[in-house]
Amino acid sequence: MTEAPTAVVVGGGLAGTTAALTLADAGVRVTLLEARPRLGGLAFSFSRDSAAGPLTVDNGQHVYLRCCAAYQWFLDRVKGRHLAPLQDRLDVPVLHAQTRKLGRLQRGNLPVPLHLAASLLRYPHLSLAERAGVGRAALALKGLDLADPALDDEDFATWLNRHGQSDRAVQALWDLVGVATLNATAGQSSLGLAAMVFKTGLLTDRGAADIGIAQVPLGELHDTLARKELEEAGVRTELRARVGSLEELEKGGWSVTAGTGPGADERIDADAVVLAVPQKEAHGLLPDGALDDKEALLKIGTSPILNLHVIYDRKVLKQPFFAALGTPVQWVFDRTDTSGLSGGGQYLAVSQSAVHDDIDRPVGELRERYLPELERLLPAARGAEVRDFFVTRERTATFAPTPGVRALRPQARTNAAGLALAGAWTATGWPATMESAVLSGIKAAHATLTGLGRTYSTAGLPATLEAA
Repeated sequence: MTEAPTAVVVGGGLAGTTAALTLADAGVRVTLLEARPRLGGLAFSFSRDSAAGPLTVDNGQHVYLRCCAAYQWFLDRVKGRHLAPLQDRLDVPVLHAQTRKLGRLQRGNLPVPLHLAASLLRYPHLSLAERAGVGRAALALKGLDLADPALDDEDFATWLNRHGQSDRAVQALWDLVGVATLNATAGQSSLGLAAMVFKTGLLTDRGAADIGIAQVPLGELHDTLARKELEEAGVRTELRARVGSLEELEKGGWSVTAGTGPGADERIDADAVVLAVPQKEAHGLLPDGALDDKEALLKIGTSPILNLHVIYDRKVLKQPFFAALGTPVQWVFDRTDTSGLSGGGQYLAVSQSAVHDDIDRPVGELRERYLPELERLLPAARGAEVRDFFVTRERTATFAPTPGVRALRPQARTNAAGLALAGAWTATGWPATMESAVLSGIKAAHATLTGLGRTYSTAGLPATLEAA
């Protein structure tokens, strides 16, 4: 019998964990190296001794959609699908802070695009003419060819303006969805990526945009369950293991040097390596010639996400979540049960995407800015005691989906034999989402297996991933 090939996966986020599991499932002996003390990348949880008691806190609110086939595959692979259920059907409450009107984005049972027609007709945040205009723009969007590279040359706002969308329509609908999924406003987003989001989520299958939310801390899914499955698959997982160098061996294969203990470096030789780290870190580790233009990685910008965590002494929100208009507040989620909050009260997570002006504001300023806004949106919060208020920041949460970014995103396969790339920022066709991260891990694993001369099975993979 020939000895099983070996691989090192650098990075234990969703991309790296997916790559490691996929390789191990194909019979490769895998070592997974993660610099942090836990897996999960930027979709993780931590413990906090809050003024309201001990909490388990997600660093930010992460959701997925029914159309996210790769992430659902991941949930199945770590045996956690039941812990992150999907809505029976799309239902998003949208509250306007100034008019106090509550609208809902809901889907019906009619075929696409009529599945949203009834909801749009009742949507109170747009005039009748604006609602009709949204329908016409949606049909035009549906007709775009996502494979056309020219879509990446234009920003989404310019396209929307050309198709008769008012500033209010952009804010009340297109950016309501786009900022949360792209982490950028329409004016900062590539038409290609924006079209991908809206076509895939709203204009393909009527259930594609149904929302899934974890009912447990993200760490239970992306760390605890994932680590258990890695162990059962035979993957050696090393945490607090920062990779310092990557060297191609003359005899073939790779040597990876990583700090796996206090003051100790370990050299690990392997037939293949998957780099599943952010683009800047990948640039520093990639050998010259591995990409035609390695410097392009440094041209991929980043966009921040800010999360505000507010604990009230009483229940102030009845819905599991809502989106807001006419206020700096974007999306609010009830995370009371997930956090383990005891002693009554309610824990709200306020998720703020693409907030370049707020990301570095001191906590005191953020408190003064956002608590009155929450009281405007939630009358029950007026007079309620704020038992705790804290902030988590991801200054480089995602790659920036700006026009021109498509040409900068590399494929999984590199020019160097046995070296592949993974990460939400690679060429998956998706914006920087959990879906993109998992899909990139599958693509990198399959590229690696092909390079090793190993076959792999697509059994169990959704049809959309069979060619990944």
